[in-house]
Amino acid sequence: MTMKDKRKYISKIARRYHNSDKKKRGLILDELCETFELSRCYAIRVMNKGHKRARKKPGRASRYQSPEFIKGLKQIWFCSDWACGKLLKSAIPLVLPHLEKRHQKEVSEEVKSLLLAISAASIDRVLAPYKAKYRRGRNLTKPGSLLRSQIPISTETWNITIPGFVEADTVAHSGSSSKGPFVSTLTITDIATQWTENRAVWTKVAANVVEAIRDIEAVLPFPILGFDCDNGSEFLNDHLVRYFQGKKIGLTRSRPYKKNDNAHVEQKNWTTARALLGYVRLENPELVPLINDIYANEWSDWKNFFCPNMKLKEKIRVGSRIVRKYEKPKPPYQRVLESPEISEAVKEKLTIRYESLDPFALRERIEQKLKRVKALASTTFDDWLAAQESQ
Repeated sequence: MTMKDKRKYISKIARRYHNSDKKKRGLILDELCETFELSRCYAIRVMNKGHKRARKKPGRASRYQSPEFIKGLKQIWFCSDWACGKLLKSAIPLVLPHLEKRHQKEVSEEVKSLLLAISAASIDRVLAPYKAKYRRGRNLTKPGSLLRSQIPISTETWNITIPGFVEADTVAHSGSSSKGPFVSTLTITDIATQWTENRAVWTKVAANVVEAIRDIEAVLPFPILGFDCDNGSEFLNDHLVRYFQGKKIGLTRSRPYKKNDNAHVEQKNWTTARALLGYVRLENPELVPLINDIYANEWSDWKNFFCPNMKLKEKIRVGSRIVRKYEKPKPPYQRVLESPEISEAVKEKLTIRYESLDPFALRERIEQKLKRVKALASTTFDDWLAAQESQ
């Protein structure tokens, strides 16, 4: 028998070998060793050459692989804005009652108990195949050269356990180019409660930014006591200084090129503005009232009442390492209720508001309104000007 015939014979036996049970594989090896006078160890290597046997994962089977459970978890994940496992773990008890109301037949007691029992690490493992990759945007903050001497840098005098000391930042919806006018988003975050509000502004003109701040101040569940911003020209201007001086509100700024000075609001750039509007260029002025309609209503309620976020509890140096400990994730609404500085009347008003909301309905309305925004997003500023002139 030639070598070619031997290989052909062995390849046929190998198929039969891997499709047989343990007892039959032993008989095939006996036959192969006797026919070609091979040692048993070498015969096993010949049979397994180029073959990858599917091995069962060691340990017990996962409890979280049923289609009903994955469907329920993905619905809550979508309603929580694709939160990470730690945040989603805290969001499940908030959103699950609303999921039961909407899908009573689909949410069984077994699925409900699994959703409440699953750990944050298991959530990340189960959702890993469904997670999308997001790209980063550009930073278009231009330094303001005026009033730096009048606006102090330090925020150490603030009592950040009291609601009202806020940080502010802007996100540019300029796409791939910073030329020409475009829409920006103003984000204001309270340090103590993490309550966050957004407003769209047309360009970074100082008067527009102050108007947006005034609108946000009117809806916050607490008065603004201190205002901290970066060194952008939209903040370092006479309009803003006069506005806060007139209201006797402390105004401070971060150090240039030190994003950690405004860490509370910087981390909201993605979870608020970018998560909603993405990175497309928005240069149609008609988009501003439409986006603000979303920001001031559905987006604010959904983010502040149903989306837990993490807050740094303490930071300790252990040798050469910095150990950070975080509080249990909570939505800003819950932190407001726990604050002794907020009046009972405000808390009662927020509770009534919370009980009237449905996170799934909020998400649906957001998606419906976004369709109108996307339809107008393709209109350039030049096209809008031409349409105005033709009227």
